[in-house]
Amino acid sequence: MADLKYDPVPHNQKAFLEKASKRRGFREAYDALDVEYALAHEMLSARTRAGLTQEAVADRMGTTKSAISRLEGAGKHAPSMASLKKYADAVGCTLKIEFISRPVKRRASAQPGVRADAPKAARRST
Repeated sequence: MADLKYDPVPHNQKAFLEKASKRRGFREAYDALDVEYALAHEMLSARTRAGLTQEAVADRMGTTKSAISRLEGAGKHAPSMASLKKYADAVGCTLKIEFISRPVKRRASAQPGVRADAPKAARRST
């Protein structure tokens, strides 16, 4: 295995977002990729904690640096579960996926005690 040293490229996410948010349509496009950006952030954080380069992760996964770059690129493609599991193993992590409930939005005209998303029959008054 090649002697690869980890040397992260400095990036100020806050400054980037402040500058980019001035462009028309940026916020909508960015928000639409929220889950993808969260995944990319988790992957990069895990690799950083492990002190590994993309090349080192690629060696551990038996793939190429460009494949790792694609995996870590938010919104470019959806990685498979198998790829995510291999990546997690390569960076010394366990993959965990969660479904987190969102608060139920209620309509202002909803009857007390009846959920706004309940079937119509349950919302009818007798």
